[in-house]
Amino acid sequence: MLLRSLRLGTSSHSRISISRETHIFRSRSLRNSEMAPPLLSLALPSETGRVLSIQSHTVQGYVGNKSAVFPLQLLGYDVDPINSVQFSNHTGYPSFKGQVLNGQQLWELIEGLEANNLLYYTHLLTVSFLNTILEVVNKLRSINPKLIYVCDPVLGDEGKLYVPSELVSVYREKVVPVASMLTPNQFEAEQLTGFRIGSERDGREACNILHAAGPSKVVITSIVIDGSLHLIGSHKKEKDQSPEQFKIVIPKIPAYFTGTGDLMTSLLLGWSNKYPDNLDKAAELAVSSLQALLQRTLNDYRSVGYDPQSSSLEIRLIQSQDDIRNPQVAFKAEKFN
Repeated sequence: MLLRSLRLGTSSHSRISISRETHIFRSRSLRNSEMAPPLLSLALPSETGRVLSIQSHTVQGYVGNKSAVFPLQLLGYDVDPINSVQFSNHTGYPSFKGQVLNGQQLWELIEGLEANNLLYYTHLLTVSFLNTILEVVNKLRSINPKLIYVCDPVLGDEGKLYVPSELVSVYREKVVPVASMLTPNQFEAEQLTGFRIGSERDGREACNILHAAGPSKVVITSIVIDGSLHLIGSHKKEKDQSPEQFKIVIPKIPAYFTGTGDLMTSLLLGWSNKYPDNLDKAAELAVSSLQALLQRTLNDYRSVGYDPQSSSLEIRLIQSQDDIRNPQVAFKAEKFN
């Protein structure tokens, strides 16, 4: 007897039916004597939670889900990735090819999970936009109203948009209001607020504007102020109270790395869930992990005689797992009065 199909595409060739012999999923209509073992991530959930991560993916290199899933697993989360885009590689080579998942295909995967009673998640993580994402948020919250939606609004950086300009208003008007935590960079925060950020005060005000739109936690992951790199975080714990805000000054590393934004967002999700009332502590741990990893990456490139300033660098994710699991806090948060 075959169980419900998990459809990966719209054509008959892209549909996969999973048979009883695979012992992965079975219909609940089977007799008790024939039931498959329970899914332990649901029957005995981890203390941290289950994350559905909808991001890009590369066969080689660490960006998107390749950069985010492993760190979250190290921190104790069960993570189910959906690859919105799958590329052969990211940068540093003459060319790369890939496949893009459209909204209908994404929704069919969600339906497949729901059909097999697998759609309970504590967290949703996205760093790319599909029109179907809002429907996914609504569906997941209909099952778990306490779902935490962490959104990295990948719009652009350093004054340049990566996406069509019309998507900025979609993020601003539809995505930001349903997010629990938002992790933009400086340029993205400016796009979402229409507010120029040139100082710490500006960064704090941008966080206030974003709080008013929806998310209770906002981390602007990188702001350049007087030549220094700052992270500014803000946690609005109660609607009628001022948010708790802080900054972390981060040393600039003279190199460009791929996948750091995806990694940072996953670390912020991981640690903020462990310290739900202390966003500053979560940010300290996330920044310290990331900086240790980047320094190892830099040293390893230099050890093989490569000039790290000549092109973008692939991060040393696997080699830095101890820094992810047990970071030594080297960068402290300074709370604003």
